[in-house]
Amino acid sequence: MASRLPHSSRWIVSRTSHCVRATAPSLECHSSIVALAFLLLACLFAWAALPLCAQQSTLAEYRSKANFLASFPSFVDWPDAAFSSQRSPFAICVRGDFSFGTSLAELARNSSPHGRSVVVRWVHKDLELRDCQIAFISRSEAKRYAKLLQALEGADMLTVGETPDFLAAGGIISFTMERDALQFEVNLLAAENAHLKISSRLLALARRVLNRTEAAKS
Repeated sequence: MASRLPHSSRWIVSRTSHCVRATAPSLECHSSIVALAFLLLACLFAWAALPLCAQQSTLAEYRSKANFLASFPSFVDWPDAAFSSQRSPFAICVRGDFSFGTSLAELARNSSPHGRSVVVRWVHKDLELRDCQIAFISRSEAKRYAKLLQALEGADMLTVGETPDFLAAGGIISFTMERDALQFEVNLLAAENAHLKISSRLLALARRVLNRTEAAKS
C-alpha cells in the first residue's frame, strides 16, 4: 500500500486517469511569478499611456492655436478698406485640413475685437480667402504656399500658417512648437505689404520677429 502523501503536495489527474505526484511550488518560485506579473502589468500600462499622452499633447496644441487665432484680431489693426461696412464682422477663414475648428468657433463666438463680431469660415477655393481678414493656411497646403499666397497678394489680410517655411513663402505669422509649447513667429515685411499694423504687445510674445531686412533676405 502506498504511503500517504504529505498535505503540502497535490495531485494532478491526467486524461488517462493516471495519477502523477507533483510537489507544491516553492515560495521563491511563487514570488518570482508575482514579480513578473507586476512587471508585465506595469509595461502594459506604460504602453497604453503613450498614445493617450500623445493625444492629450495634440489636443493641447490645437486648443492653443485656436486661442491664438481668436485673439489675433485684438492685437492687429486693419485698414478701413478691409471691411465692407462698419458693422462687418472679422472673418477668420480656413484653407485645408483643420483639426481644431470646433474649438476656434467656440472661442471666436464670444469675442468682439474692435467692436466687431467674429465668424469662422471654411473655404474651398484660394480666391475665397480674399474676403477674409485672417486666413489660416493648414500644413496640408504646404506644397502650395507660393501659389496660394500669390493669389492673396495685395489683400488686407493676416495670413497664418503652421510650418517653419510659411514665413519664407511670404506668410505673416507661423505657429511653431518649442519644447512642447506652442509659439509663433512674425514676418513684419509681409505684414507691411498687407497694410497691417501688429501691436507691440503681440510682437513681444513672439518667439522670433523678422524685421524688414531679415524678411527680404529669406
